[in-house]
Parts: sequence; structure tokens; C-alpha cells
Amino acid sequence: MPRIITIGREFGSGGRELGRRLAETLGFAYYDSEIIKEIAKKTPFSEEYINEVSESGPIPLFPIHYGNSLSMVNDASVDMALDIFSAQSEILKELASKSDCVIIGRAADYVLRDMDPFRIFVYADSKAKLERCKGRATAEEKLTDKQLLRKMKTIDKKRKRYYEFYSGRTWGGRNSYDVLVNTSNQDIKKIAHSIARLFEEEEAK
Repeated sequence: MPRIITIGREFGSGGRELGRRLAETLGFAYYDSEIIKEIAKKTPFSEEYINEVSESGPIPLFPIHYGNSLSMVNDASVDMALDIFSAQSEILKELASKSDCVIIGRAADYVLRDMDPFRIFVYADSKAKLERCKGRATAEEKLTDKQLLRKMKTIDKKRKRYYEFYSGRTWGGRNSYDVLVNTSNQDIKKIAHSIARLFEEEEAK
């Protein structure tokens, strides 16, 4: 069975970079935005809409705990979100079955739970995330520190809602992952090499 690493992450924590470097170090396939394009091919939804739903999930009229049990409401937006999640789940399983891979976000650790993925969650303190976001921003994306902090909180809130809606697990909770990585003031390249060694040691047991 192919070896799978899934990465959940806070916005600005460097989780995407860590995943890419980890894939390069291990020689694994790397999947992130490619998944959105594949979903768009298999559904009538645009990449923009899929990307939004894939980050925030549906917003039902009242709470429904999809991860453990399903109590549906008559809400078209929820139906569309579930359709996207279903298509995404099929694509994730298809990609994961082809070769060793690193997959970013999209509750992949839950979707692929039967394939025993190595589950990582990446986080950092607000100051470190702020500096990372400022460092990678283009001239057109320049925001004040206050605006960036608000953006980080909003995106993380959406990711938390998405993950917990579909999985019934705690986003960022220690019981939901195999490794929690704090990237605050750390060299992500070095972290990637350390995790690669840890992963290979675990696989060798």
C-alpha cells in the first residue's frame, strides 16, 4: 500500500512549504491545488467556488454533526458542499492509491483514515505567522498587521469548521494527529528533514 502523509495547518504556519519540502525529501508525489482542478472536472462547480467550500465547508441553518452522524436540512448550499466533498473524497482516494504522497489540507487524514496516513498538523504563534505572511506577500497584497491578523483568524475559523463538520474530530487537537509541529522561529527546511527521518523510522518498525 502506498505511504501517505497528510498535513493540516494553520494559515501562515508554513504547512504548505513543509509539505512540499517533505515530498521532495522523500521523493513523494505532492498534492494541493491540483485537487481543486480535478474536482472542477468532475462537478459542475467552478474552481473558485470549490476552493471557497473546500476551506470553509457548508453553513447549515442549524448544527449537524456530519462526521459521526448525519441529520440533513433542506438547504441547497449544504447539498452542493456535500457533493463537492464526495467528489473530493473520491479523488483523494484515487490519488493516494497511485503512489506515495503528501496531501495538503481537505480533511485528508479523515478521508483516507482506512489507508493509515501519517497525520501532521502544523501551527505557529501569531507573531511568526504574521512575519511569514508579510514576507511572502506581493505588492498588491500588502495589508496592515491588523488586517493580516484578522485574515488569519478568519481563514483558521473556516478551516476548523470545515474539518470538524466532516470528521467529527478536533481540528489541531492532539488526538486527531500523529505529530504536531510548531514552526515558530524555526527553519522549515530543517523541520522537513527531521520529520522525514522520523517518518522513515516509523515505517521501518
